[in-house]
Order: sequence, then C-alpha cells, then structure tokens
Amino acid sequence: MTLGPVTSSTDLTTPAEEEASTVTDGKKIEGRSLGRIAWTRLKRDKVALTGGGIIIFLILVAIFAPVLNKLFGHPVNEFHQDKIDPNLGGIPPIGTWGGISTDFLLGVQPVTGRDLFSQIIYGAQTSLLIALLATLLAVMIGIVVGITAGFFGGWIDSLFSRFMDLILAFPLILFAIALISVLPPTYWYRVTVIVLIIGGFSWPYIGRIVRGQTLSLREREFVEAARSIGAGNFRIIFRELLPNLAAPILVYSTLIIPTNILFEAALSFLGVGVPSPTPSWGRLLSDAVNYYEYDPMYMVVPGTAIFITVLAFNLFGDGLRDALDPKSNR
Repeated sequence: MTLGPVTSSTDLTTPAEEEASTVTDGKKIEGRSLGRIAWTRLKRDKVALTGGGIIIFLILVAIFAPVLNKLFGHPVNEFHQDKIDPNLGGIPPIGTWGGISTDFLLGVQPVTGRDLFSQIIYGAQTSLLIALLATLLAVMIGIVVGITAGFFGGWIDSLFSRFMDLILAFPLILFAIALISVLPPTYWYRVTVIVLIIGGFSWPYIGRIVRGQTLSLREREFVEAARSIGAGNFRIIFRELLPNLAAPILVYSTLIIPTNILFEAALSFLGVGVPSPTPSWGRLLSDAVNYYEYDPMYMVVPGTAIFITVLAFNLFGDGLRDALDPKSNR
C-alpha cells in the first residue's frame, strides 16, 4: 500500500532531461518556416535547380553582353566578307558548321559575315528585357483586378470577370501586327509598345488565378479573425490575403515568362518586333528562312537559344510549383 499520491514517471523528468529529449542526433528540433520548407524541397529537385542555374546564366549573359562581346566576339554590325565563300554566290560562310572557329564561336551570318555570337548574346538582352517587363506588368494588373474581383464579389466580380473574358477573346497577334506595323521604327518606342501589348493582354490569365484563390481565402478563419478585431478591407487584403497569394503568383510568373519570350520572338519573326539593327532571336530565325539550305546552323543557333531559355523557365517553374505546394508528394 502506498502512502500519499502516486507520482508518474513523467512527473519525475528534470529540466535537463526535458532539454535532452528535444535533441535528436546532437541537433535540436527547430521549427521551420514555409519558405525554408519550400527551399528544402526545391533543393531536392535537381531538374528544377538545373533550370534555375540556366536562367541565372542567361541573365548574367544578358547583363554582361558588352563585356563578353569584347572578350569573345566582334562588334555587332561589323561585316566580315572574308568569311563568306565567293565560289558559292557569296552566301554561305567558309568552312563547316556555319563558319564556327576559335575566332567566331557560333559562326557568322550568311551574306553579311556578321558575328553570330554577338547577335545571340545581345538578342538575349532584347528577349529577356521584353519578357520580364511584360510579365511584371501582367502580374501587377492581374493581382489588382483578381483580388478586387474575388474579395468584393457581387457586381464588381461580374464586371471584372466579363472584362477578362473579353480580353482573352481578343485576337492579340493580329492586333499586335496591325498596331506595331504603323509605329515608327524606334527601339525604345517599339519595346515600350510590345511590352504594353504583351503585358496588357496576358494579365487575365493570372487575374483568374488570383480571383479564384481570393474567393477561397476570404472565407478562411484568419480573415474572419481579422474582421473581428476591426481590420479594414485594405488591411485584410495587404496583410492577410497577399502573403497567402505569393506562392501561386510567383509560380505562375515563372511560367508566363517563356510564353512572353516566344511571343516576342514570333513578332520579330513576322517583322514587327524590335527594329533592325538591334539583335533579336526571332529576327535571326526569320532571316534564316532564306538561307537554311546554304547554312542550316544559321537557323539552329538562335532556335537552340530560344529552346533552352523556354525549357529552363518551364522546368524551374514546375519545380517551384511542386516545392510551394504542400499537397505535393515530391
């Protein structure tokens, strides 16, 4: 018979033992933020990291294009007629693989003999600049319209939703060709108009995503709790909804950048992109149509640059989506 209260084994744990119980293999168990969890998951995705590494490399190439051109290339508009074969009509470059050599790393252009390496690295500036600016514009408009429609609902939601449907039904490529073809062929004028066209007509895609997520989030408990303590609409939108919308916005942004790159290349291919002599991957492909029988590499090089860039953004975007999705099994 025991005299007095029974003491369980758990009541006899000392503070030192409690601290030791939180240590596993010499490391304390620490709480992790959602960002840290996402980064841990992303690090395990080697394909996504490879895509991210290629993206960083392309951005650095675009930023340091003048330096790279001085080290490994030639001036953009410098002609090298001595690299063109006069025995074949003065069209194809001398040598195999489009004239690739230690002096011309990616060969030369047919007829003109301009360095293709300098065209590619400066073309990266054009493509990435337009794609990133257009994406930024589309994301900003999509966030504002999507949150406004989803949060307030009612006639505001109906109005913005029908407006997004109208924009999505608009023949964008025909409008872009018709508008840009009558504009002055000035570089910054063309770039500004192309960015406005791409960003101004692609925002409904992200607007729909933000609207759908907002419709779900506005009914959650943390929003009701914010209302119960007197938080206004703007505080709820900026302090409660936007942080929870960051993941889908970030993922979709990485996925529409390659779409914008392809759209800019298509406009340049059709002759309504950035004006000559500014290098552009799309215009290089357009010029290569006339010479691919003589010099296939003239088409392969810019086509490969576009392919690698778009693929890298898509791979990184898919990996980022899986890393930020708590329901993903990867």
